[in-house]
Amino acid sequence: MANLKEIRNRITSISSTMQITSAMKMVSAAKLRKAQDAVTQMRPYALKLQEILSNLSASLDSNEGIYSKEREVKNVLLVSITSNRGLCGGFNSNVIKTAKHLAETEYQGCNVTVLSIGKKSNDAFKNTELGIKGTLLPRHAETIWDELTFDNSSEIAENLMLQFEESHQDKIVLIYNQFKNAAIQLIQEEQFLPVLPPKVEEGKTTSTTDYIFEPNKESIIEEMIPKSLKTQLFKALLDSQASEHGARMTAMHKATDNAQDIQDELKLVYNKARQASITNEILEIVAGAEALG
Repeated sequence: MANLKEIRNRITSISSTMQITSAMKMVSAAKLRKAQDAVTQMRPYALKLQEILSNLSASLDSNEGIYSKEREVKNVLLVSITSNRGLCGGFNSNVIKTAKHLAETEYQGCNVTVLSIGKKSNDAFKNTELGIKGTLLPRHAETIWDELTFDNSSEIAENLMLQFEESHQDKIVLIYNQFKNAAIQLIQEEQFLPVLPPKVEEGKTTSTTDYIFEPNKESIIEEMIPKSLKTQLFKALLDSQASEHGARMTAMHKATDNAQDIQDELKLVYNKARQASITNEILEIVAGAEALG
């Protein structure tokens, strides 16, 4: 059995760890509220805009829909969205595993490149075959987490659209955590480009919405499709940010509870060891007194 001093040191150490994890939980809880409000307000607008974009793309001719043109898939870009920091459970590892799985299975045989938005993803892929090759893609996209705004995310979206437009990439897929609640984050594999046509449920016929274009169809295409794609990426980033805070809050809550359990067990061991030590001292005193008698 460890001596009393060692047990006291362990109890003190665990108490300090509990203070850290508890503080991190409260910080993440405060940030989560703001991030959750942002993604909740953004999601309906982004989904409706994406729905309109899909319907519009389905009605375009092949020479009009640059971003809806499907080509033979040779070059695939996986946009892996993680955080810059850890201590958030499986938040980062799930995205990284999904990206590797897609590269090894669904896109096996293609030239796959991973664009990392987040230091954790960048650390995982920078020295692998999936790392960015050449200088066409942004190499420090993780800096967007320093100040996440629509303008900052639009720069990355414009770069992605340019890659697809110039045929450097035939398919672009976003991989990120979608926020459901503080305890649940859902991994999403969302096709960014080319723009997918609207989904048709089984047993139903394709429904095409008849749009009235004002001032003209070409102007709407030039304005709306890039804006919708920028909004789609920004929504994914907001989802990932809210998911990160939720995952970290949950992880720190569990860590605090586990530390509390370990501390309670150590206190019990400490009290038993202290009681045994006192008992031994009493026995030695009694034995010494009997010897003198």
